[in-house]
This record gives sequence, structure tokens and C-alpha cells, in this order.
Amino acid sequence: MISPMINILCTSKPHDGLLYYSYEYCSYLNAMNVEAQLVIVCHPDYLCDDYTAAISTKYIHCQHIVFNDYFPMPDETTLIMGRSMLTLAYFNFEKYDEDQKFTVKMLFSEKLISVYSENHPLDYPKALEFFGPDIVHNICDTEVYVNGVGDHFEKTINFSIYKPIQEDIQFKYLLNGTSKEYYSRIMDIIHKYDESYGIITYDDEYIDPTKNNVIAPVENVLGIFETYVYSKNTFDPAPRIIQECKYFNKRFTYDRDCVIIDGGSVYHTRDVKEPNVEAILKCL
Repeated sequence: MISPMINILCTSKPHDGLLYYSYEYCSYLNAMNVEAQLVIVCHPDYLCDDYTAAISTKYIHCQHIVFNDYFPMPDETTLIMGRSMLTLAYFNFEKYDEDQKFTVKMLFSEKLISVYSENHPLDYPKALEFFGPDIVHNICDTEVYVNGVGDHFEKTINFSIYKPIQEDIQFKYLLNGTSKEYYSRIMDIIHKYDESYGIITYDDEYIDPTKNNVIAPVENVLGIFETYVYSKNTFDPAPRIIQECKYFNKRFTYDRDCVIIDGGSVYHTRDVKEPNVEAILKCL
């Protein structure tokens, strides 16, 4: 193994795309003989089992994971797959237990590789000041963030560790309503898909219980629909579902304002690629 260790830190909720990207890049780096592990500091509303369930549902293995309590050596590097992993730790810091506080403080105190994103633009500098990393290397998808900073880096899915999908069609259309904003947008357009639809969402107060809600996590989610409806009308840095539909030859339709330039528009035309970690290794 190439050392020192790369700690890919995830502070999001389970089923967040950044958890999946973090696990996939951890697996990819280890397959390249680069020592890496996924350090998950659980969101205050979730348990370790929620994360292992999310990973085990999607992938052929669940390995190289540490939860909540880790003491890094001085020469180790922390990688976050989006800046929100830093700001979420900042927002939730007082809700963490002492082990979690110690872990995020230590992991963010030395070398940090940060995948550029524009979440929380006012709070990210505050979080950087709070945690005080010695050095920050930025890498960035410059097609998505034309004003971003850092060497070019594209978040792509490591399909080599995916479980195969099983065709079990339950809906003609599937939509993503996993946030209040996404769900509200779906309510504006759902009349176009009344024939047969499902909405992937969480059991939260914002959902309409009269709609065909499919509560996450959903096993074999790519096998339960004929056509995915991409409807997010807010900035989307790296839509996984578009890559997944292309890879598995699933139909998808693009139902959003075409003037929005973000990961949605970029990935709509970008070919599926194998992960490329050159920008990460250059930072080392």
C-alpha cells in the first residue's frame, strides 16, 4: 500500500450522494493500492447502522469504514468529496459526542483535500477558520463550477462495486423528492406523470401522504422504474442518477429549466467515465 493513509471524511446523512461518492472513491483508491478509509461521523439524527444499511444495499461489500472515533497520525490526509462535509461538521459540532468532536477536529486540523462546491458560501470560510487546517488543496469540476478553484476533477461513479440491478418495474416514472425543495418542485409537475409514478423521499413532514411516496432507503431502486424524471430546479453539482441511467441503459427525461447551468446540464451530455484520481494523488 502507498502511505500515508487518506481519510475520506463523511458527515452527511445516509443516502446522501456524497456518502456514496466517498465510499466509491475509498474503494477505488484501495484497488489502486493507495491506502484509504472512509471515516463516517454520524449525523446527529442517524446511527451507524443507517449508514451500513445504505452502503450494503447498494454495493457488493461494506469495508474500510471507521465510525465516529479515529485518531489520525500526523502525516495522514483528509479528503472531503464536497465542501459541505466541512460545514455540516461545523453546524452540528455542538450536537456531537466527545469522540466525534475529537475526530473531526483532528481530521480537519492538518492537510485537507477539498472538492470544490458552492454549498454554504458564507459558512464555509467560518468552518475553515473554526477547524484551522494547516493546508487546503482544492480540486474542482471546472465544467460545473466555471469560477471554481483547484485542479480539474470530475466526480464519477465507481460502478465496479455496484450490485447488479434486478428488473422489478413498479412505476412508469420515478422522481427524486429527498429534500423539501425537490419535493415542492415535483408537486408542480406531478400532473404530467399521473399515469404511474413513484417519488423517492424521506418520511418527513414536508411530504404529501396522498402521493405515491417511496420511502428511502430503497433496495434495487434502479430496477423499479421505466423512466427517471430529472426535475431538480436547484443547483445540482453531480447528479448520480443521470450517470446511473446512462450506465444501466435506463430511460430518463430532463424536466427542468434548461437555462440552469450546473452538474445536471453538464452530466446530461457527459459520457460515463471510470473514476480518475490523478488530481487527488497530485495533492499528496
